[in-house]
Amino acid sequence: MFIQQIINGISIGAVYALIAVGYSLVYSVLSFSNFAQGEILMIGAYIGFFTLTLLRMPFSIAITVATIGTGIVAILLEKIGYRPLRLRLSPLLYFMITAMGLSIFLQNFAIVTIGPNFRTYPDVIATKPFSIGEVYIGRLDLLIFVITIISLTILTWFIYRTKEGTAIRAASYNMRVASLMGINPDRIVSIVFFLAGATAGVGGMLFGIKYTVYPWMGILTIKAFIAAVVGGLGSLPGAVIGAFLLGITETFVAGYVSSALRDLFSFALMILIIIIRPGGLMGVITQEKA
Repeated sequence: MFIQQIINGISIGAVYALIAVGYSLVYSVLSFSNFAQGEILMIGAYIGFFTLTLLRMPFSIAITVATIGTGIVAILLEKIGYRPLRLRLSPLLYFMITAMGLSIFLQNFAIVTIGPNFRTYPDVIATKPFSIGEVYIGRLDLLIFVITIISLTILTWFIYRTKEGTAIRAASYNMRVASLMGINPDRIVSIVFFLAGATAGVGGMLFGIKYTVYPWMGILTIKAFIAAVVGGLGSLPGAVIGAFLLGITETFVAGYVSSALRDLFSFALMILIIIIRPGGLMGVITQEKA
């Protein structure tokens, strides 16, 4: 039972991790939390669903299309919603209000155009689980974990081993100084939003395959935001650690205590971490958090 709960928690935490790193990437450069990330996840889930069902494409192509599609959508949202605020040096509060407005708009746009109905992905992998003694490992859970590890590995390589990644890390310390050193702020912000949108798209498609797709599924990102806060906003390793920690502990609470207390525990954990360590497990304390 103990090992089984850990396996289930890792599967949930993997989806949280893909979304949480997007929050941390945007926060590290622009110092605000992009609450429209949930709707980007929702768009990725729908792109993957329609690519599989309407276009009859294989899973590998569907997840690629979802990844690139959500990355482009994220860039467009930044250009339309956030770039005018950046150019006017608006307060961070305006960014948050804009993010919430974009989130509400995209959610209602999906309801009007696609409909409020729940949609179920076709089977992309056999449902019969592997069994190791009394422990069962779902093939879908294993697929989610493998794709998450591959995605996070590629993201880590890009951030720490490429010229663009070095520019992103420089901008995360001080955007103004980085621009004086020849780094184009608009280009860096676009790359960051593309990466954040792409990881959310992968997470949305994996969540849709495991559960279902619906217009307000972006509410899931509240848990990812909690994971990012617990790990430390602005820290990619912290976001991943916080996501898996939250996923595993949620599963244990649901399995050993009560599923009704799972969300209560999530928010209680975030409050406790903020009180004890305001910067998160691997973050740093800043003057302003959004």
